[in-house]
Amino acid sequence: MTTTSPDVLAAARGLADDLLFPEAMRVDGLDVLPVSHLDALAAAGLYRTLGLNLRTSCAVVEELAGGCLATTFVWLQHRGLLMTLAAEGTPAALRDQWLGPASRGQVRGGIALPGLIPGPPLLRARPAGDGWRLDGEAPWVTGWGLIDLLLVVARGPADTTVTLILDAAAQPGLTVTRQRLAAINASVTVRLGFNQVLVPPERHVGQAPFDPAEGLRPDRLRINGSLALGLASRCTQLLGPSPLDGELAACRGGLDDAVAADATAMAEARAAACELAVRAAAALAVREGSRSVGVDQHVQRLAREAMFLLVFGSRPGIKSALLRRLGASAA
Repeated sequence: MTTTSPDVLAAARGLADDLLFPEAMRVDGLDVLPVSHLDALAAAGLYRTLGLNLRTSCAVVEELAGGCLATTFVWLQHRGLLMTLAAEGTPAALRDQWLGPASRGQVRGGIALPGLIPGPPLLRARPAGDGWRLDGEAPWVTGWGLIDLLLVVARGPADTTVTLILDAAAQPGLTVTRQRLAAINASVTVRLGFNQVLVPPERHVGQAPFDPAEGLRPDRLRINGSLALGLASRCTQLLGPSPLDGELAACRGGLDDAVAADATAMAEARAAACELAVRAAAALAVREGSRSVGVDQHVQRLAREAMFLLVFGSRPGIKSALLRRLGASAA
């Protein structure tokens, strides 16, 4: 499938317009995303797209995010597991067991990546016999109860990162605390606490030196920008033709260009996309008037989701760029 494959984009657009957007207000009021939404993405082959090239993946994310951000958010976490399973250095036994089912959406994954965060380790992995022991926490894990496997990156001995794959289920030493969110609450985002959680050796993916710059790679930060583009795109569709259409295209081009640039360029491009989503949602609210604040209206949902995207997946550079755009100091 090529980067411009029309069938995968048409499938994503069709699901967004025919299923996800019409259902988005109902989902907004639920505690748990309907599994049938994820089943529909799998049936359309869209779990497979997360393993394709970056441009195609970003285009699909943008289409789906314009339908239902909660659904897209849970589905997007799967990308970390899928790309890890497909990586050359992943043990063949893990790849053979799960890559096929994961690419079909029969096995669904989430991510817990505190080991990539600079500063004092939030989650540590220590050798325990032939396996590993996890201690600490992962503050932000999405899709609990909707996923089967959890890709975990923890800080290991001698300033390394250790990558493991766990069952996303209750087990000794693991505590699960639900996070209640003002937007996309149906994504079932939780905080996980690890107290001597044992991981068998066959679930060990690899160990590498900790590199703080790894989490700032432009190609790693690009795809989350498509969430903001998708939300802004839905707002512009509801608004009708306006100068925001040109800004949307410019933001998309800026994100694409920043992939080949550096972390600073990507931070600016991500900030521009998030700010546009906020302004597009605000413009739609003004256009719609007082009914925008009704709890049954898409407008207020989109505004809350735009706020969510201001802080989700952020980095210090993105935060500083956003604060400048919003007229505040980057304290």
